[in-house]
Amino acid sequence: MPRVKGNFLERLDQGPVICDGGFVFALEKRGYVTAGPWTPEAVVEHPEAVKQIHREFVRAGSDVNQAFTFYASEDKLNNRGNKAGQHGVYKINKAACEVVREVVDQDSEGYGLVAGGISQTPCYLTYLDKEKVKEEVKKQLVVFKEQKVDLMICEYYEHVEECEWHIEAVKEFMPGVPVCASMAINEFSDVHGVETGECGVRLVKAGADVVGINCHFGPFRCIEAVKKMKAAVEAAGLKAHYMIQPLGYHTPDAGVQGFIDLPEFPFGLEPRLITRWDAARYARESYDAGIRFIGGCCGFEPYHIRAVSEELSAERSGFFPANSIHGAKCLEIHTKPWVRARASKNYWSSLNPSTGRPYSAALSRPDQWGVTAGDSLVKQHEEATSAAELEAGRLHKESLGN
Repeated sequence: MPRVKGNFLERLDQGPVICDGGFVFALEKRGYVTAGPWTPEAVVEHPEAVKQIHREFVRAGSDVNQAFTFYASEDKLNNRGNKAGQHGVYKINKAACEVVREVVDQDSEGYGLVAGGISQTPCYLTYLDKEKVKEEVKKQLVVFKEQKVDLMICEYYEHVEECEWHIEAVKEFMPGVPVCASMAINEFSDVHGVETGECGVRLVKAGADVVGINCHFGPFRCIEAVKKMKAAVEAAGLKAHYMIQPLGYHTPDAGVQGFIDLPEFPFGLEPRLITRWDAARYARESYDAGIRFIGGCCGFEPYHIRAVSEELSAERSGFFPANSIHGAKCLEIHTKPWVRARASKNYWSSLNPSTGRPYSAALSRPDQWGVTAGDSLVKQHEEATSAAELEAGRLHKESLGN
């Protein structure tokens, strides 16, 4: 039975719409993204690698496929000695749009939509100047407008104020294009203490059609955060759709800054990975909470999105993605009888998996530096990070006892 077609908002009115997963971490693990700046110059330097990840997410059942333009603002591409700026915003965003459009046209059988994406800018942390921030945003939007993307995703904001400014810029520069806005915050507040529910209200008032949470926290904390937004938006008498794109990692111990505060970030997070059965549970709980735009962020690989697609098959006209495992029934033809005995969804969804690491800790102690926009430690610049800045950071860490 075919999936629903139509424009983005029409599809949301009819049922769940699945987005793809995380590109930055997936490509860093494969050797195409530099950890630290996390910028997307790979779309120019290694387009086939990016194309392959897109292809795998489409095959896993994603409806919306986001151009790999995360952190592609001009000030980020040139930040702290990063060399990505040599390509320029326009070239990177144009290549990203062309790569994802090619895959969608070839592989999605007419169901795929293309999203443009923007995210937080270093100039917000440095200047707190609305016009400077909107100027940086509009530099990125030129390509998305030319390429006629189906929707825009404003994502990964720790401060609701910056997200509002980005929404306004998109509405001004790309009128008529659906705008999704998601924040990288927990179920309590943004990093300046604005309550999560109030953040949702402010995003809707700024003009977002879809609001929610992405990144920084694991699936089940993100669900609770979106619930807070939904309740507050409805209490304010406003209307919106809701979205969620969490980490593919468990983060019950993360503080206000999320997983970047954890001592395992970014190179020791693998023991926290969610299983595909966690992904299925996340999909079901998200849908039951009234969230209709469902995907993943850092750590979400194509097999996680495939699990989301399988779990919501009935809600998507009975669609199953390629090579679905159908509740583990595929194991019925395994050669070993004890593996065949695991051929049920109940077995896997009830499993409490081991880490294989004797005496490993269940939780970590977050750094919780408590610095954010306006603090000298987070002011950004084009020059490489200096020895003095590294020493200031070391001393601050010691003062916290970390």
